[in-house]
Amino acid sequence: MKHPTSKRAGLIPALAALGVTALAGCLPAYGDTAAEGADTGPADAVQQSALQTFYRQKPTWTTCGELQCATLTVPMDYAHPDTGQTFTLPLAKSVTADPAQRIGSLVFNPGGPGESGVEQLKSGGLSSFGERARARFDIVSFDPRGVAGSKPAVDCGSSDSADQDQPASDATSTSVYPKTGAERSAALADAEKQVAACKARSGAILPHVGTLDAARDLDVLRAALGDEKLSYLGWSYGTYLGTVYGELFPHRVRALVLDGAVDPSLDWSEAALQQSKAFRKSVDDYARQCATVVHDACPATTPEGIHKVITDLHRRTAKHPLPIKGTTERLDQNMLLTALTKSMYSPESQWQDLSEALRAARGGDGTKLAEIAGPGISGQSDSTGSGSDPGSSAEQAPDNSSVAITAVNCLDQPHPMDPQPYWDLLERADQQAGDFGTSTVLAELTCKDWPAGKQQPHRVNAEGLPPALVVGTTGDPATPYQWSQGLAAQLPGGMLLTFKGPGHTAYGRSNACVNDAVDAYLIELKPVPGGTVC
Repeated sequence: MKHPTSKRAGLIPALAALGVTALAGCLPAYGDTAAEGADTGPADAVQQSALQTFYRQKPTWTTCGELQCATLTVPMDYAHPDTGQTFTLPLAKSVTADPAQRIGSLVFNPGGPGESGVEQLKSGGLSSFGERARARFDIVSFDPRGVAGSKPAVDCGSSDSADQDQPASDATSTSVYPKTGAERSAALADAEKQVAACKARSGAILPHVGTLDAARDLDVLRAALGDEKLSYLGWSYGTYLGTVYGELFPHRVRALVLDGAVDPSLDWSEAALQQSKAFRKSVDDYARQCATVVHDACPATTPEGIHKVITDLHRRTAKHPLPIKGTTERLDQNMLLTALTKSMYSPESQWQDLSEALRAARGGDGTKLAEIAGPGISGQSDSTGSGSDPGSSAEQAPDNSSVAITAVNCLDQPHPMDPQPYWDLLERADQQAGDFGTSTVLAELTCKDWPAGKQQPHRVNAEGLPPALVVGTTGDPATPYQWSQGLAAQLPGGMLLTFKGPGHTAYGRSNACVNDAVDAYLIELKPVPGGTVC
């Protein structure tokens, strides 16, 4: 799961949506067998022929650094694949060193929604897979439709240029808990401004970037790779993509690993509350376990002292934002909350920096917290390169994850069009999760005016799906552990592997127990006994 203001740094940005849901009763008429040309009647003959063109394509792989890269073409609208409108998706793969031992391809999605699988693989993501898995599979990923190097990609304009069109925001537009009419009007205006910008620049593709279509793209990729059945690993939002694929194509799954799971039965408000409570709990975990992880770098010597530092900074930044070196920007309460949120994903690589940043902020310097909070602050940049050539290892696709997450979430998840349900939820969110809760609800406001999909929350319906492995982390801030429990219980033959610890997701971190169990399942389809805890 990806929090609206956060990206997981370090090992794998396995992030996902706030309230992603699935497809109750809304699966298209061309289901599991029709996608590869089953006879669905004369009226569908042209469409099925057009769809076959996509399924029969063979990507041209070229060397890109230590990887191989290619592109995949998919229809923009699967209900009308013969219109000529398409997405072109970048692909990347690491070929196994021993072809004689090769099982097939292992496709992964790093999360988001909105993260680039291609850039993840290019930037060292291969190290997140065990040596056994790398020896038996080609490790493959792609940029989902609308994301990063996808052509076209969701474009909502530059936040910097948008900000130049109006005066700097005052306190009413930066409140994490708008209570007055003026504060709520400002929050609505901010949300409506983002929707208008996205519709103006990407309106034609916004109805086509949801997970239902991305799952169908995944099946076209499976066919293009030459695999009869799909072996797949999804982190965070990638678990939802894998779940939707399992519902659409249960008989085409060989192995399904879903790490840091999304529960598709939750509606937007339930998911928002549960996730925000998990982030708040993760900050408690940080205070309690800081000394064990980062030792003397902690901002105080006791958990109570660390909580006091954070609480004092919340109050201070709400009234008197802290200076940031090298810029006229100042660290306000929203930026503090963003820095805390981002730092909860990977304790082993992030808590040290957070601790040092909190110590500096306690002394009046917001620079280090601003650097954690994200691009565009303290000399950082949103752009990571032109990405014009998916086969080039020297260039990176533009990072549009901050808008892609909104585009996918809002399309996947039904949201009220009236603002009142959001205001009604604010008080509950404040009581249950404080600033984490209210900021999460405010992030959902953008979906109020977004193009709506037809999906509804529901329990998984995937009859015929082979046993899938769900991995849940007890201290996960972005995809709470109970979501993994819920998904495992909904999947036919679902297996739950529990990692006891803090942080977001488990496979690819330093726990041999988790890594060995996942690798054995992927390679040998070895079941994980119920109740297994690492």
